[in-house]
Amino acid sequence: MTVALMWEAKAAPGRGAELLEWARSRELAPAPQRRETLTAPGGRVLVMTWWDAPYDAELPEIPAPAGELVARPVHRWRFETAE
Repeated sequence: MTVALMWEAKAAPGRGAELLEWARSRELAPAPQRRETLTAPGGRVLVMTWWDAPYDAELPEIPAPAGELVARPVHRWRFETAE
């Protein structure tokens, strides 16, 4: 089964590039099968990771950055492949 984890954060004003670099530098062990980092206006950063694991498996996740780097708490979602 494939599980996708989504991590999304909104940067504090003027700190979008710093949040993007912070998210890119977070290593996960073990590494996911696939990882993508996306951005959107307003300093939003989205990281998606794909895993060969059951939906409820314990998987490494990107932590929340220091409070001054983000404008609000990090959002997280978990999805599984629909068959």
